[in-house]
Amino acid sequence: MLMTPAYALAQGADPFGGLGVLFPMLLMVVIFYFLLIRPQQQRAKEHQEMITKVRRGDTVVTSGGFVGRVTKVPENTDEVEVELNEQMKIRVVKSTLMDVRVKGEPVKEKA
Repeated sequence: MLMTPAYALAQGADPFGGLGVLFPMLLMVVIFYFLLIRPQQQRAKEHQEMITKVRRGDTVVTSGGFVGRVTKVPENTDEVEVELNEQMKIRVVKSTLMDVRVKGEPVKEKA
């Protein structure tokens, strides 16, 4: 089978030797990283720092929408005790805290 000159020319028309397709794909990956992945990682890091710094007296918002005041932060667990009102106290897993609204007083050390 004989090739026409126009068809033979179209085969080798890529001056980059196959990298012409690779460059736009790499560019898309870089754009996705800076617009989507990196900001999400930064938000997750800030949330983790906020959770580790929660202390007694802070007003917190849970993922369920409850707003309460932290009454107890045990050191060995990943739970905090939140007071919703005078009669109701609940234990909440720290990772479900969405926001710390008002910082409380630092815990006074016992003598």
